[in-house]
Amino acid sequence: MDPAILGRATVALAVFFGSLGFVTWRQSRALETLAELDQLYSQVSVARAQVIELDREIQVLTSRAQIVPRARAALEMHTPDGSEQVILAIEQPS
Repeated sequence: MDPAILGRATVALAVFFGSLGFVTWRQSRALETLAELDQLYSQVSVARAQVIELDREIQVLTSRAQIVPRARAALEMHTPDGSEQVILAIEQPS
């Protein structure tokens, strides 16, 4: 076999195997990146669920049913009875 042809064939095989190695490396990096992206998507989903849960908790804690009893206890408020209520008359402008 001619040494020039053997050299060319060796170089061609080396380039072929090098390109196969590069493609394999690139695909493995793509799979790693996709795994990281999937992990980030799951973290975002958990964070969104936490935000929704915190929003619900805020709505419950700021509701009138929660605030009024706590205000009554903290400020010693009470509901006035009939003798404590004063009704003011509003005069109509002429």
